[in-house]
Amino acid sequence: MDVRRRPVTKTLTAGEPLKSQNQHSSTLKASDAFPLPLYLTNGLFFTMFFSVMYFLLHRWREKIRNSVPLHVVTLSELAALVLLVASVIYLLGFFGIGFVQSVIRPSPDSWDILEDDNVILEEDSRCEPCAAAIDCSLPPNLKIVRMVPQKHKSAFTDEVEEQKQSASATIIDKDEEIINAVVAGTTPSYSLESKLGDCLKAAAIRREALQRITGKSLAGLPLDGFDYESILGQCCEMPVGYVQIPVGIAGPLLLNETEYSVPMATTEGCLVASTNRGCKAIYASGGATSVLLRDGMTRAPVVRFGSAKRAAELKFFLEDPMNFETLALVFNKSSRFGRLQGIKCAIAGKNLYMRFTCSTGDAMGMNMVSKGVQNVLDFLQNDFPDMDVMGISGNYCSDKKPAAVNWIEGRGKSVVCEAIIKEEVVKKVLKTNVAALVELNMLKNLAGSAVAGALGGFNAHASNIVSAVYIATGQDPAQNIESSHCITMMEAVNDGKDLHISVSMPSIEVGTVGGGTQLASQSACLNLLGVKGASKESPGSNSRLLASIVAGSVLAGELSLMSALAAGQLVKSHMKFNRSSKDVSKLSS
Repeated sequence: MDVRRRPVTKTLTAGEPLKSQNQHSSTLKASDAFPLPLYLTNGLFFTMFFSVMYFLLHRWREKIRNSVPLHVVTLSELAALVLLVASVIYLLGFFGIGFVQSVIRPSPDSWDILEDDNVILEEDSRCEPCAAAIDCSLPPNLKIVRMVPQKHKSAFTDEVEEQKQSASATIIDKDEEIINAVVAGTTPSYSLESKLGDCLKAAAIRREALQRITGKSLAGLPLDGFDYESILGQCCEMPVGYVQIPVGIAGPLLLNETEYSVPMATTEGCLVASTNRGCKAIYASGGATSVLLRDGMTRAPVVRFGSAKRAAELKFFLEDPMNFETLALVFNKSSRFGRLQGIKCAIAGKNLYMRFTCSTGDAMGMNMVSKGVQNVLDFLQNDFPDMDVMGISGNYCSDKKPAAVNWIEGRGKSVVCEAIIKEEVVKKVLKTNVAALVELNMLKNLAGSAVAGALGGFNAHASNIVSAVYIATGQDPAQNIESSHCITMMEAVNDGKDLHISVSMPSIEVGTVGGGTQLASQSACLNLLGVKGASKESPGSNSRLLASIVAGSVLAGELSLMSALAAGQLVKSHMKFNRSSKDVSKLSS
């Protein structure tokens, strides 16, 4: 029968009696079709899924160790695959339907009525003549609400606002209970995100609890305006706000015939301006050139044996070229991009330190190389069962510490960058002369650093530029320690008229994926440089380009600061630009 919706003559009310067949049909459930109770059926398929998955993973691991092709399956493995597919289909069907319905269910926000799932909208409601043949009875749990006329909408809106205020008061009361629980220690602060399911609300509650516990105000620390979901489980734990750091732009930096605007996040006055002046001098002289010498992240576990002889036997095994292919095969299976390049060992008594070096694509690569190292350690345990793994990192890497091994062998990206600055540029832009720069560089960066016993610190202020670019682009600021290893060289060329300047940086540790690079602000700065994310055409090229830009920026910063020192402008410029007469605390309040 073709039934069209027309005005109905009879008005239905929520308390009107319903037909018996609707009452009986409302008690039927989809789960009644299962031969077992619902909880037993779900438990059966969950158990089947995890059991079969464990069995298959165990079997595949054994095949990999024994070099058996994965596509060769036994009857038991085939049966396990069938059970796995069946359990996945059941679980997806059971739990997926509810999810899909929740996504496609129409929102009641577009109706001018209260948000209630058990509401049927009634228009003027008059039945057509043949409506007697149609069963129009309603389930008992549905409530009939008339569409609100425009002239009565203000009164209706007031009622809605009263209910919202009541709900808000309830939420505030619940928040107060949670805050008191955190202050009392009955609710751990670190568990707020998982308990509440709202990262911003968790940060606000944690912040208020902290203020009550310490008695100190956090009024100057911003809370709103940050995506706390983006840092959950990967960038920062137990946040209570975020720190604002201004970002300045130095450039354009003309490097390898390409211009770059370099973002620098810093609170040090003159730093961006000084680097910008160096970029101007390089640009006016035809640009700078950079060369990537090495690209390999390192990790060095430490293992212990019963004797130094056994430790030496493993050292010889690892450094034997005949074994490298086997070790590389074991190492490389942990990642598509991680590729073992070499292993260098050092012995201290019964302890062996193994420094693994591998390429890591566009990631900085610490996690990637660590997973590969763990694979090799598991593999070595078969031939060296007396090997005791003391730690996945034995400081021979060496990460976030000044170390000669990084200065000599390199870590991450090793880059050299150079430029020839014309005589007239040195005089007009840098306000000094070539001879003064060359002499100062020898006395300060070379002899002075040697007198100080510097390790990789044969430069004026490479760490200033490295830190500013790292913070702006989402790198690990702590790796500024080894990434700032730099030696700055200057000499007169072209009959003493022009200046040749270079920086050699053996351990720049950067990445364009992972960690803080995915945050919105840092991602924008990477995008400005044209190195956002992973390169699809040439994996690893974005991170290598970023390392070259860092070296080029250091070159500009070194050139400008050394010129300011040679001309006696350092103190004057800092007193002018790095001082403030404003009371910032009063401004913020």
